[in-house]
Amino acid sequence: MSLFVSVASYCDPVLPFTLRRAVATAAAPQRLHFGVVDQSPRGSAPAAHPGGGCRLSQVQIAIEHARGPCWARAIAMSLHEGEDWFLQLDAHMDFDPGWDARLVAQARALGAPQRGLAISTYPAAFRLVDGRPRRETLTRGVLAQVLRPGAAFDAAHPVLPFEAHPVETRAPLPAFHLGAGCLFAPGRIVQQFPYDPWLYFHGEEQALALRLYTHGWDLFHMPDLPIHHQYNESGPGAASRPLHWDAPHDALHEVDWQTLEQRSRVRLAALVAGDDLGVYGLGRVRSLADFARFSGIDYARRTLAPSAWLPRSLGGRETGPFLCRPGS
Repeated sequence: MSLFVSVASYCDPVLPFTLRRAVATAAAPQRLHFGVVDQSPRGSAPAAHPGGGCRLSQVQIAIEHARGPCWARAIAMSLHEGEDWFLQLDAHMDFDPGWDARLVAQARALGAPQRGLAISTYPAAFRLVDGRPRRETLTRGVLAQVLRPGAAFDAAHPVLPFEAHPVETRAPLPAFHLGAGCLFAPGRIVQQFPYDPWLYFHGEEQALALRLYTHGWDLFHMPDLPIHHQYNESGPGAASRPLHWDAPHDALHEVDWQTLEQRSRVRLAALVAGDDLGVYGLGRVRSLADFARFSGIDYARRTLAPSAWLPRSLGGRETGPFLCRPGS
């Protein structure tokens, strides 16, 4: 069992912690291959090897050349070398013991790798307090992604906001959305669904969810997900990392974030319109009408049914509070 871990980082001081913790808590660290794209100030030292017998491939990009999360994820994905499993992460994560074996076991129980599927969500939060991770776990059940209250289609683009709700169930739940910062799948996802570098940030998760669904892949939310995320919040232990679109950083970039964001919105609109985007386009196994019936999100009519605000349920009980996508 070999596992490729894709990590896109932007001036992130937590990146070394993430790599060390992933190795320290893995059941088989020697089977891990990290592909890191580190967008950081020119002259920055590369991330140190986290040890444990793992492999580390990394690409450093000066921040003036950085073009956002999706572009970096596409480069990171290109470092995959045929590993059996694929995990895409943000650069500010923590892990439970045996996280790698648990993800593989859950995916196999659902029929992977023969079945095309991905396990994903917005993970439970953690904070770094005095250098130590402090968990803020909402549930041992499932964090199921749904539309955020008040969500509506904008006349200018199809980007929608999502959040994750705790559902008290011990069974995996079918999903209609995914979290780009925590996505686990069979390794063949790399060849079949290369990451679209023409997207920027908003809408990237919608695009990938639609590509997977229409090609016949299934999405699931996993109970007791063994991965945790450091969100941008206030208070002790909150993240202090810069974001690609922060004004001081944007002034350094060759291409400003608003240009990249507008191009990304046009790209998502072209996808849902059925334009020929080649390998980045929709599949023909299922249609957007099928997706509308499944999710309640109708891209053709630009309408949202009440079911889009509800988790796909297998008898679980939804509770609060909720998690939003970082940066959205």
